[in-house]
Amino acid sequence: MKSVIICDMEGLITNLNDGAIQMFGYDSKDLVGVKRVSIFSPGEIVLQNVLGWLKNANKTGEHVTKTNFVRKDGSQFSAKISITPNFANGKEHPQTGYCGITQEISEEVNIKINFLTKIIKGVAITRVGFASASLFPIFSVASYYAGIGDNLFSPISLLLTTFGILFFHLFSNLYNDYYDVSDGTDEANTEYFNAGMNSSVLKGAQLSGGSRAIELGLITLKGTKSLANTMFILGLITALGILYVSYINTGSTSNAINSVIIAMIGIFIGYFYTAKPIKLSSLYGLGELSLFLAFGPLLTLGTGFAISSDTIILYSQEFYNLIILGVPLGLLTTNILFINQYPDYTSDKKVGKNNLVVLLGKKTSKWIYALNYALAVGSLYFISQNILNEIQSSLFLYVLIPVTMIYSYYLISGLFKYYKSRKLIKYNIQTIYFHMFFSFVYMIILGSF
Repeated sequence: MKSVIICDMEGLITNLNDGAIQMFGYDSKDLVGVKRVSIFSPGEIVLQNVLGWLKNANKTGEHVTKTNFVRKDGSQFSAKISITPNFANGKEHPQTGYCGITQEISEEVNIKINFLTKIIKGVAITRVGFASASLFPIFSVASYYAGIGDNLFSPISLLLTTFGILFFHLFSNLYNDYYDVSDGTDEANTEYFNAGMNSSVLKGAQLSGGSRAIELGLITLKGTKSLANTMFILGLITALGILYVSYINTGSTSNAINSVIIAMIGIFIGYFYTAKPIKLSSLYGLGELSLFLAFGPLLTLGTGFAISSDTIILYSQEFYNLIILGVPLGLLTTNILFINQYPDYTSDKKVGKNNLVVLLGKKTSKWIYALNYALAVGSLYFISQNILNEIQSSLFLYVLIPVTMIYSYYLISGLFKYYKSRKLIKYNIQTIYFHMFFSFVYMIILGSF
């Protein structure tokens, strides 16, 4: 008995034979157009080997290997698989996907999982790579303090704040996955918008529809919740350290109390972004607004309170400066979420996830993406004129603002052209890259004298 399974470029099953149904124990209606071929393999093997197998198949025309597979009932078996690339009308035309021909074998196959794969597994489960959205605002505030004078912030507080925010961010990521799986949102999403081999930095990363770590069997639903709670406890412990150091540095509880209040707001947003009964991600654009606040003004203001060596007076100029510094970062982070809502449009609409793309439609929503970049440029100009010194202002006006305008025009043009196409994935990736590039330059300029 041989299993023959055909999938598209992102692994979504498009066809299979009776042998595949018998071998893996699924009904065809449960697989075709619904699941990826990764469902048949242990998650660690997928992470470690599959991209390499596909790359070799593309290079040589066929990749043959022995590996382990998983049936619907959870039992594993050894098999030999031949992977070949598929083309619609011959190899001179664009590739459409892959064909896998699998035959069960009696010999035991033992694929050793290396240490790097275990690290990647942790990254996939927690989506720690996307924690940069939290870390960049923290370091931007530290750079800002470094740029305006000496000893304006506590390095120990900065370290504690970095770890504290990281723990709370991972807590949010894990609970987002937990609730998206438990309420059926991820199950309804069959788009599987994956970076695949299109990106050297994000190779294999899931860009929308959650991490898929639970689906791959990398962690259970219960394990996800348990790990999320562990991150929360670690965050609380770190927060206590921040409070203590803040009091020692300033001689007052003012900064500590204000940073706690802001942290509580951030935790609330992170948890209830997908958790019922609030579920901000489904509340008519409140998800986008809350994300902007959490990864922009609230985070920079909270960081300022947490790491400052002096007491920050409420509604002082310094108070407002910290808020404004977070605006461009929050807008660029929001656009990462926003463009990743496009591939999720059908599934989000089906489950009642009323984000802006669902509410306004793909065509109209393009202008929100463009508006966010325009507002980012406007906020940079405001910062250059009202917060920065002469050198910093010049660097904003002649370096950062022009680069932001040029790059955002490129990204906006891509969305306008490909908003109905899977070619949009290039611009999903580039939106992330631009956020990272912008943040680095932003921090460097803020730290300059």
